[in-house]
Amino acid sequence: MKPNRFIFYLIITLVTLSAILFFVQYIVFHDTRDTLFYLFQDIAFLPMQVLLVTIVLERIMRYTEKRERLTKQNMVIGAFFSEMGTRLLKYFSSIDPNLETVRQSLIIKGAWTGQDFKALSARLASYEPGIALDNVDFEDFRRSMAGHRGFLLGLLENQNLLEHERFTDVLWATFHLLEELMARPEFAGLPKSDLDHLAGDMRRAYQNILCQWIDYMRHLKTAYPYLFSLALRTNPFDVNASVEVTGK
Repeated sequence: MKPNRFIFYLIITLVTLSAILFFVQYIVFHDTRDTLFYLFQDIAFLPMQVLLVTIVLERIMRYTEKRERLTKQNMVIGAFFSEMGTRLLKYFSSIDPNLETVRQSLIIKGAWTGQDFKALSARLASYEPGIALDNVDFEDFRRSMAGHRGFLLGLLENQNLLEHERFTDVLWATFHLLEELMARPEFAGLPKSDLDHLAGDMRRAYQNILCQWIDYMRHLKTAYPYLFSLALRTNPFDVNASVEVTGK
């Protein structure tokens, strides 16, 4: 049955049922005055009921739906970092000559609060990462990226990410970098201008992933402490990071 037809029949059924109940009430009590009194009393409260349903309950439902969407979005973001995001940060940081100026700030601690994450985001807003092209093996980097092409395409098709602008920027920057790498048959002999262009694409992806990583770590800290613990032990910016749990 089509939805519109179902609603039509539902309205007819409910109105008919209401009329039958009023009629039964009149047959049993033979009191038209009280029946009409309570009828108009119910109608008088109808605007308040509409207000409650359409405004209050609707906002509650929207808030619940928004939280569900955010949960799904963060699950997808988590999959991205598990699949390739953390590895990309580790690689980019290894060829970033400017990293030492902010490395200590990126060593996130278990006792951090929301203010600590906010301060880190503020500091990195003015940070300009570098790409040391002499340390880049483009062939090897392309091979490692190519294996994730299907994964990136799947994320770009995910409807839950349409409202998450920052992570959408992450995906587009990462996918664009992959497309640039795949479009070149070889890298030997490329002019400096083209290498600088590739470095710019790498830097864009690096910056976007880094900003998203901070937000994701803050989310894990409040929502999933056990995942946050693992993320701390695999921090791509911590040269002393170890996945093994020690007694320290």
